Amino acid sequence: MKRWVRFAALGGAVAVAACSEQSAGPSAPDISPSFSEFATPGSHVHEMPTRAQYANANAKPGGGGTSTGILYHGGPVLLAPKVAAIYWSNSTIYSGGPAPGATGSGGQDGSLTGYFMSNLGASTYWNINTTYYNGSNQHVPRSLPYTQFWAANVNVPSSGASVSDAQIQSIITTGFTSGKLTFEANTIYAVFSAAGVNLGGGFGSQYCAYHGHFTWNGNDVKFAAMPRNLDFPGSCTEGQSPNGDAAADAEVNTLGHELEEAATDPDLNAWYDRRGQENADKCAWNFGTVTGASGAYSNISVGSKRFLVQQNWINTGSGGCRQGL
Repeated sequence: MKRWVRFAALGGAVAVAACSEQSAGPSAPDISPSFSEFATPGSHVHEMPTRAQYANANAKPGGGGTSTGILYHGGPVLLAPKVAAIYWSNSTIYSGGPAPGATGSGGQDGSLTGYFMSNLGASTYWNINTTYYNGSNQHVPRSLPYTQFWAANVNVPSSGASVSDAQIQSIITTGFTSGKLTFEANTIYAVFSAAGVNLGGGFGSQYCAYHGHFTWNGNDVKFAAMPRNLDFPGSCTEGQSPNGDAAADAEVNTLGHELEEAATDPDLNAWYDRRGQENADKCAWNFGTVTGASGAYSNISVGSKRFLVQQNWINTGSGGCRQGL
């Protein structure tokens, strides 16, 4: 028999379950985001907080100006979102994943991260994102095809290296210009790094992952920086491995976070609340009800596998953190 528990009650877990916004009333002013808790003001990226940062940010007062606790600011959402992976290393990053230099479609990625990306779009968890829409009332779909990967073994950062955001952008565009990747406007390009690489320069201290966009040849490229979270277990993981793959099990939590935010706020001008928090931020490190054995707790199903992934904010009714819809 499986044992059901509240994850906030587990030893060592951070209690950050405050996922509801206080109503500021109909006259509350709409403000543009500073992302000051999680990113440099004015930046083109939006960062996922570490466990400690999220707890500190949510101790601050503030609430949404709508009944759901999250606001629409007029920007686009992704109406046909896809995901592509760039595994940037001279060796295979996640067990079963592609060998260095390989390219292919998502179905050829045998890693646990690849499985998660291939099956996420059909899950009830991803379905929460369908409650977000653009100015024409077109909603994010319950679909997220994993279309392509490149195990990039060029200009690989060494262990201990601090990689700038410009370098992350460069490896993505190198994929385009070399033919290793195909540019598509609705694709989110997720860049994964190997152990010891400080992807973006503030990994583990300022953030656990981030998403953003940049311009290449007149095109708007959506991307996510996905450092190896197991490098900072106290800041960027919950120490659970429901699939027996500690590194990949830790990674899918932040991966889900970035993909759902990139779909609902790809250009950082669509959906966020009065504190600049996007949908996934509002439920960061909040896992809801979990089941399983200690060290292998899980809370959602993706495909036929179980994962421990933070909840997401539903944009209906009075809002709230949910595990699925």
